[in-house]
Amino acid sequence: MRDGSGTRDGSGVRDGSGVRDGSGSRGVPAARTSSAASSSPSASPRPAIQRASVRGQILDALRAALVAGELAPGEVYSAPVLGDSFGVSATPVREAMQQLATEGAVEVVPNRGFRVVERGARELAELAEIRGLIEAPVMLRLARSLPADDWEDLRPLAEETARAAAVGCRATYAEADRAFHRAILALAGNDQLVRIADDLHRRAQWPLGGSPTARARLELMADAAQHLALLDALSAQDLSAVEALLREHFVSM
Repeated sequence: MRDGSGTRDGSGVRDGSGVRDGSGSRGVPAARTSSAASSSPSASPRPAIQRASVRGQILDALRAALVAGELAPGEVYSAPVLGDSFGVSATPVREAMQQLATEGAVEVVPNRGFRVVERGARELAELAEIRGLIEAPVMLRLARSLPADDWEDLRPLAEETARAAAVGCRATYAEADRAFHRAILALAGNDQLVRIADDLHRRAQWPLGGSPTARARLELMADAAQHLALLDALSAQDLSAVEALLREHFVSM
């Protein structure tokens, strides 16, 4: 998240001019208030709804920036400066950053802003191990009971991960990757399982400290290829192949 010159603002905090939304535009439109809504007691609370919407858009953009390495590990970012880059006030940015702090992505730096947490290979390995302990038994159980057609319904999602990998954009791939895993786990009918696994998956997608670049395109493509192979094994109820692929998939993350 640097400006074109890579400089910092006067406080020593990097600006957020490098953050863009999914369309490539510079920021998120600021919420607008309605004088008619504020003057009518029966009108819906439009400003609050719009503010929540803006906060959600900014949270999505910041998460994508974390995955892509645009928010650099170890760097401190101020909510006002990031707000300027998005074209909004500091409030929704600060609220979004507070959410990221609860997720362990950033930490609060008093009177300065938020520091992106530096993460090591051990932490990512631990997350991958936990994901494997949660997801693998569920997939193996489903493999024993679901017909091939149920697995084939998920093939478009697996193919979407392959297309995202071919583009080489880590943020795009991260969304497709989580969508595929969510769809598989949703077949178990346990909403809490899906939420917990998706949160762990999101955390596992943030880049290592000191490594601002995304994973190599070939690595993303290999990961996506495992999705397609996993579907083949699940459809065939080949439990040995499913177990081997899951072990490889989580260890190679």
